[in-house]
Amino acid sequence: MDVVSFWTLAWTSDDPVAVRQVLAPDAEIEWNLDAPVDDEELVQVQHRIAAFADTVTVVGQTRADDGAALVYELTAPFGTARMVEFLTVGGGRITEVRQVYDVTATDRFFPGLYEN
Repeated sequence: MDVVSFWTLAWTSDDPVAVRQVLAPDAEIEWNLDAPVDDEELVQVQHRIAAFADTVTVVGQTRADDGAALVYELTAPFGTARMVEFLTVGGGRITEVRQVYDVTATDRFFPGLYEN
């Protein structure tokens, strides 16, 4: 299994140990949520999504040798939000994560997702 597939399976199946295994310790992480982001907050938010969502589905992807762009549908009990994730891979690990959320839908269907 390649690094991107392993990453996607790890976080969507709520396996933070596997997420940390593939995430480089010095990975650069950015997102468009209001909360500041570091690796710990990223893992916590991914856990909340995986635990709360009915399904998390990759509905689109573009792959390259050094990473991927993925489009996810996050289906919650009351609706669906989308998130786009840009991953960079180096040395067999995820070295950069950029996530862009549909913030309006995320706030509506995943209330309190990124509150500390």
